[in-house]
Amino acid sequence: MTQEQIKSTVEEMLNDFVEQNGFELVDVEYVKEGSNWFLRVYVDKEGGIDIDDCGRVSEYLSNRLDEKDPIPDAYFLEVSSPGAERPLKKLQDYHNAVDNHVFVTTYEPIEGLKEFEGLLLSFDGEVLVIQTGKKSSSIPFTKVASARLAIVF
Repeated sequence: MTQEQIKSTVEEMLNDFVEQNGFELVDVEYVKEGSNWFLRVYVDKEGGIDIDDCGRVSEYLSNRLDEKDPIPDAYFLEVSSPGAERPLKKLQDYHNAVDNHVFVTTYEPIEGLKEFEGLLLSFDGEVLVIQTGKKSSSIPFTKVASARLAIVF
């Protein structure tokens, strides 16, 4: 099974559980670091996730993984919050991030830059408009390599 297939399988296993419990499945990663494999699940909920919530998700997923055994390698399961600088992965994440500070990288330069940090003014599903200082930049969604919320100090 490929890393993408494992990720997809885990997402399917969790979808109903997270929905029924008021959680949001933010992301699933299956990565090798050194000689170890890690299955990382990031969940959130309105008002924030706590350690007990992570424990419930971890216990549920661990039991489901034991039943189905879709991962051939030994791995470590980690369930956590996406953190204050949570990644923007789904279209809805971008819509929810409007009026928040974001950090965006692009696949190619736009207006001579590949990194943008500022206030996400709008997102219409195709273009992000980010205000950096007194300047606004329009970034086609297809050019976005990565995006996350950003903390302003």
